[in-house]
Amino acid sequence: MSQREYLRQMPGQTGATLSPGLAMRLHLDAPLLAGLFVLMLGGLAVLYSAGGESLEMVIRQCVRFSAGLTALFLLAQIPPRSYRFWAPFLYCGGLGLLVLVLIAGTEAKGAQRWLGIPGIGRFQPAEAMKLAVPAMVAWYFSERTLPPKLLDVLVALALLGVPAALIGMQPDLGTAILIAASGLVVLFMAGLSWRLIAVAVLLVVTAAPLMYFFVMHDYQRNRVDTFLNPEADPRGTGWNIIQSKTAIGSGGVDGKGWLDGTQSRLDFLPESSTDFILAVLSEEFGLVGVSFLLMIYLVIVGRGFFISWQAQETFSRLLASSLTMTFFIYIFVNIGMVSGLLPVVGVPLPLISYGGTSIVTLLASFGMLMSIHTHRRLMSY
Repeated sequence: MSQREYLRQMPGQTGATLSPGLAMRLHLDAPLLAGLFVLMLGGLAVLYSAGGESLEMVIRQCVRFSAGLTALFLLAQIPPRSYRFWAPFLYCGGLGLLVLVLIAGTEAKGAQRWLGIPGIGRFQPAEAMKLAVPAMVAWYFSERTLPPKLLDVLVALALLGVPAALIGMQPDLGTAILIAASGLVVLFMAGLSWRLIAVAVLLVVTAAPLMYFFVMHDYQRNRVDTFLNPEADPRGTGWNIIQSKTAIGSGGVDGKGWLDGTQSRLDFLPESSTDFILAVLSEEFGLVGVSFLLMIYLVIVGRGFFISWQAQETFSRLLASSLTMTFFIYIFVNIGMVSGLLPVVGVPLPLISYGGTSIVTLLASFGMLMSIHTHRRLMSY
C-alpha cells in the first residue's frame, strides 16, 4: 500500500499529522519555513536602518538569502541516509580546505580565513564545517552502541577538536567555538555521562587561565579584559560594548521608531549592521521588538527540537539536535555579547546580521532539518 493510500484510509490518525500536501511533497516544513521568512523580512528592515538606508546593502542581503534558500531547498530533497553516507568524505574534504586556507588563504583585517576562486569570488571553508562536523560526529556514534564508551568520547573530541584548532589558528575564535559546540551537542545527545561532563567542566575551568596567558592572541586577551571592565578604555577597546549598551537602554519599552535611532545612524555604534545589529533593533523597536524577535527564535528552535524528537534513526536524531542547538548558540552568544554579558567573539545574529557565507550555511542547515523531518518512514502499528 502506498503512503498516500495509507493516509487516505486513516484521516483521523496519521493523516492528520503527515498530510501529503504541497510542502510535504517538496520536502519542506511549513512552520519552520514561515518562521525563517519572518526573520529574514524583519532582518531586511533592520538592516536598511542599520546600514544608513543603503538599498544596495539590502539587495546584496537578498541575493544571499536567495542563495541560502536555494541551498535549503536542494538539501531538503536529499534523504538523511545520503548525509550519513557522505559525512566522512565531506569532513575530510573540509579539513583539507582548512589546511589550504592556512597555506594559501586570502587575508583581510588581520585574519586569514578565505579561499579565492577565480571568476567567482572568495568563500570561508570554516562555515561548511558547521555542517560537516556535527554530521561526522553523528555518523561516528550512529555506528556504535550508546551511551558512548570513554574511547568513543575521546575519538569524538578529536573529530571536533582538529577542525576547531585549525579555525582558531586563522584566527577565528567565534567560528571555532560554534563548531566545537556543534560537536559537543552530538556528544551530549549520544548519552554522555554526567560524571564525564563534570570532569570536562572542571578541566575547562582549570585550563582557562593557562589559555588566557599562553594560547590566546593579544586581541583575544583584550576582548576578555574589555568584557571584565569595558570602562577601563572607554574610547578604545571598550567603545563598542559601551555604545551597544547605551543603544539598548535608550530604546526603552517601545523604542524610538524605525529609522529614528541615534547610536548607529550617527556612527557611534561600530559594526552596527553586522555583530551589533541587535543594538540597533533594540534602540528602534525597544523591548517589544526584542521580545518579538526572541519569540520567533523560540518557535524555530522549538520546531527544530520537535523534528529531532520525531527522528527515527540515531544519525538523524543526533544531527537534528546539533543543528538546532547550534542555531540557539548563535542567538545566545550574540545577545550575550551585545549586552555585555559575554566577551565579544564575532558571532552574528542569525538571519538578521549582514553576512555572506554564514547566511547560506544557516539556511542550508535548515534544509537538512527539513530533510530529516519529511523523509521519515511511516510507522506500522
